[in-house]
Amino acid sequence: MSLRFGFLIDPIESLIVGHDTSLAFMLECQRRGHEVHYFEQRELEYRDGRVVAAAKRVELQRVKGDHYRVVQEARLDLSTLDVIFLRKDPPVDVEYLHATQLLELAAGPLLVNEPAGLRDANEKLYVLRYPDLIPKTLVSRSLAELRAFLKELGGEMVIKPIDGFGGRGILHLRAGDRNLNSLLELATAGGAQAIVAQQYLPASREGDKRIVLVDGEPLGAMMRIPQDDDVRGNLAAGGRSAKSALTDREREICRRLAPDLRARGLHFVGLDVIGGFLTEVNVTSPTGVEEINAFDEIAIERLMIDFVERKIADR
Repeated sequence: MSLRFGFLIDPIESLIVGHDTSLAFMLECQRRGHEVHYFEQRELEYRDGRVVAAAKRVELQRVKGDHYRVVQEARLDLSTLDVIFLRKDPPVDVEYLHATQLLELAAGPLLVNEPAGLRDANEKLYVLRYPDLIPKTLVSRSLAELRAFLKELGGEMVIKPIDGFGGRGILHLRAGDRNLNSLLELATAGGAQAIVAQQYLPASREGDKRIVLVDGEPLGAMMRIPQDDDVRGNLAAGGRSAKSALTDREREICRRLAPDLRARGLHFVGLDVIGGFLTEVNVTSPTGVEEINAFDEIAIERLMIDFVERKIADR
């Protein structure tokens, strides 16, 4: 059956061939004969009971610098689509939240991921639901509490903004650093904003593992290894990817999260694990598919679209 797919993404020209998961999904849809449309968050509108967007139907190819061609432009009633992938990159700001509320009104399409799930599963805070799976963690804006937590941890911890992404704002703090108070003041905007503080995990020097799940099932993983002079393994921050397999502990983490991810309609998710501890659950626009495919000689995008087609058929 031929389906109509819509992709809410950042500007299509910014997608990188061989890296961006959104592009891999779009190419797979095209390979199967489905229509592929894309639109940006700023193009969403509501009028007279309809949610519309200035969408573009595209043809795609795996050619760097020439990966798409617009074949049609139109104001598209989103309820006429069969599937909408919500893959706008963070930040999850007020505009993003408003976009999820509008998309819920587009009755009909399968939404991947579900807007309510995207709102509920903050990528830094969702893990707090599983305290036995995560490193010792404090969420606070109190400089005194943060300093006391650092002491409790033995003088070493990592802090990060709640709404950060791509490794931005992650700091490795040590007791005795003369910059410590200034760094905490900067990170919390002088105590005005809460941040996440976590136990420093020495295993992070070996990398953090990105695990890709479809409908709660882990399909593959890769390590993201930081540069020698950086604490962050994020590829966007200069980390490099490496082949990896799942451990028993990581499979248990996936099993624990799977029921709730399914219940929330979080169909495509990326877990981040360091040294057997869950650190983040990525739901907005998880990446890693292209790298894992290359390491493991698989095609996760095919399994993802298989899942979507089954969901549509079951309707």
